[in-house]
Amino acid sequence: MTRREFLMIGGLAGAALTMGSSSEGKKQTDAVLRISSQEGIIPGASLEEKIAKMEKWGIEGLEVGGRGLKDRVKELKSALANTNVKISAICAGFEGALISEEESEREKCRRSMKEILIAAGELGSTGLIFVPAFNHQKPLPFVEARKVLIDQLHELAEYAVSCGTRLLMEPLNRNEAWFLRLLADAAAICRDVDHPGACMMGDFYHMCIEETSDMGAFLSAGKYLHHVHLASRTRKLPGQDDRDFTDGFRGLKMIGYKDFCSFECGVLGDREVEIPKSVKFLREQWSKATI
Repeated sequence: MTRREFLMIGGLAGAALTMGSSSEGKKQTDAVLRISSQEGIIPGASLEEKIAKMEKWGIEGLEVGGRGLKDRVKELKSALANTNVKISAICAGFEGALISEEESEREKCRRSMKEILIAAGELGSTGLIFVPAFNHQKPLPFVEARKVLIDQLHELAEYAVSCGTRLLMEPLNRNEAWFLRLLADAAAICRDVDHPGACMMGDFYHMCIEETSDMGAFLSAGKYLHHVHLASRTRKLPGQDDRDFTDGFRGLKMIGYKDFCSFECGVLGDREVEIPKSVKFLREQWSKATI
């Protein structure tokens, strides 16, 4: 038995124990697949044109960047008015770093995150995506890094809720981040912060590298999961390689997931053709993910 197989069995066994002792483990029938996309992936000469195509293709959410968001609130509200498309998550865009040995960098990050959270709340966003630390940043000892992060998340989570939104912590893969890579670890941090504004997300691309089971990863995230990024094994549109999504979708159904699943990926070929094909593929995978 390989180490990966051993970890998979252990992870699924742990998930099964959790399922046996929690109502979250019961079969859920109210989960829904709400497809979203990052703004830059959709073709179009204007925001209005992009949104019209999203509606036509059955894409319900728009994920936008956080940089300069306060200056786009009016534009975004106007473009989305009288459409079925909603703002899903806000992707980063802040300055500084929450995990840093320099308090000035941490303070800069908190201040700029709060500015984005105000705009995110005005737009009715699912939450603000943030990565605690990247590989290019100077690492801290793990226990210290975790404490530094949690201490700040208490304040930021409270601020997020006061704005009508939440924080979405994102685990990355080992090639991009030194601190947080597994959904279970992100869930443990959310648990320790113990605030409705401290939540998390998962990304199928990073999960393909780090997780032993997509289903097990989402089960470990449970109630803290409020956003998902969609990408194939090669970080292209779902359906553009052999990446299967049914295992992960099965996990989302089991936790009764109702938030957005958003394209964060490259596109091979004509976007006008390939994006609607990917939407169709994902709906087929969702249908196949029986529980």
